[in-house]
Amino acid sequence: MRNKLYLIIFFFAGVCFSQNRPLLYNVDDLPQALLQNPGTRIDFTRHIGVPFFSQFHVFAGSTGVTAYDVFADNDTDINDRIRRVMNDLSAGDFFSVNEQLEILSFGWKVGQRGYFSTGIYQELDVFAYFPKDPAVLAFEGNADYIGENFNFSDANFTGEVLTVYHAGFTYKLDPQLSFGGRLKLYSGIFNAESTQNQGVFRTDATPGGPNFYTHAVEGLDVMVNTSGYASLKDREGMTVDQAMAELLSRSFFGQNFGLGVDFGFNYRVTEQFSINAAIQDLGLMFHQKDVENYHYFGSYSTEGLEPLFPELDDNEATIPYWDIFEEELDINLKDETTTSPYNTWRPLKFNASFEIGTGKAILPCDYLISKKPRYMNLFGMLVSGVNRPKGPTYGVTAYWDRKVTENFRFRLAYGVDEYSLTKLGLMASTRLKNFNFYLAANDIIGYTNLAKANSASLQFGMQFIFKYL
Repeated sequence: MRNKLYLIIFFFAGVCFSQNRPLLYNVDDLPQALLQNPGTRIDFTRHIGVPFFSQFHVFAGSTGVTAYDVFADNDTDINDRIRRVMNDLSAGDFFSVNEQLEILSFGWKVGQRGYFSTGIYQELDVFAYFPKDPAVLAFEGNADYIGENFNFSDANFTGEVLTVYHAGFTYKLDPQLSFGGRLKLYSGIFNAESTQNQGVFRTDATPGGPNFYTHAVEGLDVMVNTSGYASLKDREGMTVDQAMAELLSRSFFGQNFGLGVDFGFNYRVTEQFSINAAIQDLGLMFHQKDVENYHYFGSYSTEGLEPLFPELDDNEATIPYWDIFEEELDINLKDETTTSPYNTWRPLKFNASFEIGTGKAILPCDYLISKKPRYMNLFGMLVSGVNRPKGPTYGVTAYWDRKVTENFRFRLAYGVDEYSLTKLGLMASTRLKNFNFYLAANDIIGYTNLAKANSASLQFGMQFIFKYL
């Protein structure tokens, strides 16, 4: 018992915030729940996903701005709308896109207590903070910001496309505790990231100097790392369609690789009350091939050009002011292109929840989950999210999971996260003999007008699930 409590404390200490994908989490009759928590209790003995159709998930979201704010079809000027949006946004606001396609998925019972699952999925993940200061400087200039710093650290983004090969094992230690792990091999298709940038641009008034203002770039250190991009850029005349075809050709065996693990558990405190937690993608990508990095660094200060007008004879050339200025810039503000390997952490995901069951129903013999009798109503609270360069993004979701019949269930959820305070979600799963289909949509209120929605998420899939051998 003491060892169980240590395990639970360890997981809850590590799980603070997490990615908000709550509609399939801890659903015991769907194999996709094992991808979010390899320690989930399940009530089937085999599953085979329909290739390319067992799971498709897509999410897009932004904080602080919607498409309507910029592209509204009204009488206001678009430049005024852009200016208003930039004033409202901060460097902490962000934009995110995530897509996941399950290519293969299958699993089977091992002995009386274990379940092995494996498969392949492709994932795209893009996350970018709003570059507040660079955007204002580019759009409005510096005339109204004398004496203020424009920070290059506001430029911060990550983006990747990869294929994941995984194998996991879930073990039921006793009727109370089940736990599991999953090993992942990442095959990188494309990566671009720029984080930990530094430096400022500043304009100061200098009334006593040769000019009215001094412009300075101080401590510039900006790095953009890429892999899988240089080979596309260097091919002359490559079209977008050709570039997409090249990326698709790398889908199964990319040029760069990485390793990662998932861990999770489910613990039944009482017959009706359970707690669980998991971490996903504790892993590292090693970018060594098709790498191209762009480094911009240095410091420079200028009071502008100070033209002189000496008397020149016919054989003397005018002073090349602009060439001199460019030469000074090149000496002090440098740029380098390198092919040095680099490593990136995968976005670490966290999940933790508790669940209370009501509405007791006696079911037939159940080989795996040992939670007889089953409770037809499950009420739960989930904290979930993902770690990002400036800290974790997170969400909290309360849900009601109803097992209507043995072959049909739904989950109604209400969540709060950094995208929305009114995130209403619905999941439905139905089974015809051994064939299962599920559909889940989050932030349903936003679907009434996607242009005004801060986020939208859709997930569906189909597979064959067998309860008994």
